[in-house]
Amino acid sequence: AGAWPLAPGPCVVRDLGRLRYADAFALQQDLVVRRKADEIPDQLLFVEHPHVITLGRSAHGENVLASQEVLERAGIELHETDRGGDVTYHGPGQVVGYPIVDLRKWKRDVVAYVRGLEQVLIDALLEFGIASERVQGATGVWTPSGKIAAIGVHISRWVTSHGFALNVETDLDYFRYIVPCGLT
Repeated sequence: AGAWPLAPGPCVVRDLGRLRYADAFALQQDLVVRRKADEIPDQLLFVEHPHVITLGRSAHGENVLASQEVLERAGIELHETDRGGDVTYHGPGQVVGYPIVDLRKWKRDVVAYVRGLEQVLIDALLEFGIASERVQGATGVWTPSGKIAAIGVHISRWVTSHGFALNVETDLDYFRYIVPCGLT
């Protein structure tokens, strides 16, 4: 009840299938410009990326544990991006959601938006019988065995981009190349 940060009204949901990170980022940027101009309604993009490591605005280079050469040999792209947060991995078996939402139509509160995304993920996981929760002082969603979803957002003139990454059937071995979200 009110947790989902989409205002009542239309929202276009798109399944992009598997798409390179750079292409999904370019699409997000285009949709954000159009949403700011009120040319389109809110959008929710679902995508699965080929192996990629992204560095958010707060990224610490030492949290990428492999050289560019090693990453290339492993088939992993590396991209700097404008989302919040540190370093994360995206890859096959992970559901990535990118809400392009005008928060002026909901509430102008970044923390409430992030907590809303966490709650949506917690509620969705519960539908599959998976108990999860927030952890004090750490953004994302956790199960007793560890972090299951990461969140990193960007907000410009109250329009959101980036979003969440939910590990469903992700090969967790790829996380060995990074210190995810700066958490050892």
